[in-house]
Amino acid sequence: MTKVEKNEFLGTKKVGSLLLELALPAITAQLVNMLYNIVDRIYLGHIEDIGPMALTGVGLCFPVIILITAFSNLIGMGGSPQVSIKMGKQEKDGAEKILGACFTTLLILSAVLTAVFLIFGRQLLFLFGASDNTIQYSLDYMNIYVCGTVFVMMALGLNPFISAQGFAKISMMTTLIGAVVNIVLDPVLIFGFGMQVKGAALATIISQGVSAVWVLHFLTGKKTILRIRKRDMLVKSKIILPVLALGLSPFIMTSTESLLNIAFNTSLQKYGGDLAVGAMTIMSSVMQIITLPTQGLSQGAQPIISYNYGAGKPDRVKKTFRLLFIWSVGYCVLFWAVNMTFPWLFPSIFASSPELKEISAWAARIYLGAGFILGVQFSCQQTFIALGEAKISLFLALLRKIILLIPLIYILPNFFSDKVFAVFLAEPVADMLAALTTFSLFIWRFGKLMKQIEKRHAAASI
Repeated sequence: MTKVEKNEFLGTKKVGSLLLELALPAITAQLVNMLYNIVDRIYLGHIEDIGPMALTGVGLCFPVIILITAFSNLIGMGGSPQVSIKMGKQEKDGAEKILGACFTTLLILSAVLTAVFLIFGRQLLFLFGASDNTIQYSLDYMNIYVCGTVFVMMALGLNPFISAQGFAKISMMTTLIGAVVNIVLDPVLIFGFGMQVKGAALATIISQGVSAVWVLHFLTGKKTILRIRKRDMLVKSKIILPVLALGLSPFIMTSTESLLNIAFNTSLQKYGGDLAVGAMTIMSSVMQIITLPTQGLSQGAQPIISYNYGAGKPDRVKKTFRLLFIWSVGYCVLFWAVNMTFPWLFPSIFASSPELKEISAWAARIYLGAGFILGVQFSCQQTFIALGEAKISLFLALLRKIILLIPLIYILPNFFSDKVFAVFLAEPVADMLAALTTFSLFIWRFGKLMKQIEKRHAAASI
């Protein structure tokens, strides 16, 4: 049996058990990845005296962190569905060429991003909403973090290629290993060595470095189906352009978080000051608690949908999407209900300051007011990506944040006397409009794609 044939379980095993098998490690990995992003803030928010300003300062680095993640997703999430489709067609050599080109592209992008952020970091942080009270904390964190850009991009950008081959547990370990290192190092460096914000950043890049070594060791070893090879590292336009086209949607979905964060922070700084920006830092963390598990679920579904789409099996594609939709919506509804009932719960995790906890609990019910519908948006949009629908995925990525949310942040304060309330209200309004639009487009397009598979399969069997 060849290594490609070993991947055929994606097209034969019972869909429900297969989705659980692939999704649970991916969800675990995303939950652990969430710890990467929030454990620093939990520790920093509880530092005596400087906690609120340190938390706000690190929060202002979100656009930088998000942009690095976005470029990782551009390659990783643009290349991995292409790889799965190739494997569904039994084209192993073509899949390895995609993997090799993506590896080289990630190296190039990491070098460029490191240089840009080190040179223009201070100016960018003031643009992001930093004040004289928070700029030093922001610089302390960012200057160390960006030096580890290559580690972040190797870990985040290559890990989807492990999941795409069906190695869900190995993919989970990528994040788990790094997160454990991060959780152990954080209190040691922040408090033990008295490094505070610098310690949080150093712990993060060391842990990402460990994850990167793990990924590269696997993808160059003997257990992987697809291997990074020197002969495939040349970046050819016919290989990388389709990757970029498909990856543009997840890139925009992630990178627009950076623009979004800037829009929120500058508006809240204008209307509410540093405490309002601190509350937004907490809201961003809470939103990750919603989005990252659903992303893990989507990562588990992606190889199944992509493989069976390439193999011409529409029934398995439909069953996988149905389960993805139900589970995503169910999780988001449950999370929304908890937040509406106990709005103080999550802010209490991140802050000890009574003032910061009070404004954050108030903001939580507004900002996450439409959280129950996010599962619809996430499951439909991620399925479009798994099916290789680059144009629709791109439109939907632009819709929620660029077309709707960012303009609403600036428009709504003109209609409310409470300007801070109006800024937070932009999120649920955009979420509702985007989810309804995405669902309508999905019903229209998904049916057509499934009919195309059926016709192709019928023609092939003649």
